[in-house]
Amino acid sequence: MKNSKTRIEEFIRVDHAGERGAVKIYEGQLLALNTLVKDESLKKTIEEMKVHEKEHCDFFEAEIKKRKIKPTKFLPLWDLLGVGLGFGSTLLGKKATMLCTASVEEVIDKHYKNQIDQLGPDEKNLKEKIIKFRDDELNHKDIAYEKGATKKGLYSIMDKIIKTGSKIAINISEKI
Repeated sequence: MKNSKTRIEEFIRVDHAGERGAVKIYEGQLLALNTLVKDESLKKTIEEMKVHEKEHCDFFEAEIKKRKIKPTKFLPLWDLLGVGLGFGSTLLGKKATMLCTASVEEVIDKHYKNQIDQLGPDEKNLKEKIIKFRDDELNHKDIAYEKGATKKGLYSIMDKIIKTGSKIAINISEKI
């Protein structure tokens, strides 16, 4: 059984990577929306969600520094893949753009819930932040479905690919 300190370090490392990845996905989407795809309404939605992800990322960045935790060695790869996923999903259209958000947030919902259930009173502040961030992520998922995310037809394959990739990134980022 892992000790509590090791588990907390894994939580912070993976959450830092995940929130940074979310920022990168939105940066990729905004890159496409500012260059090739013109949809001001979608751009506004993405910009608003990115603000939350940046807040989450900044919190975990500060925790990494404060607790002297090494970030995942895969950050440069996750950055590249995040921007690529965001850019590529936006090129596929609004439904794919919003499905990208919905699929990632559905994985993060379970991931954060698992962490919340494991955190004790000794990590009250961290637990409260993760609860707040999970609420933000669930709100993003709801917005994504309101704005057209779907899992019908070929979109179901895209959903599975994004979810599988997200789960793999989580498993790697906890450890390395």
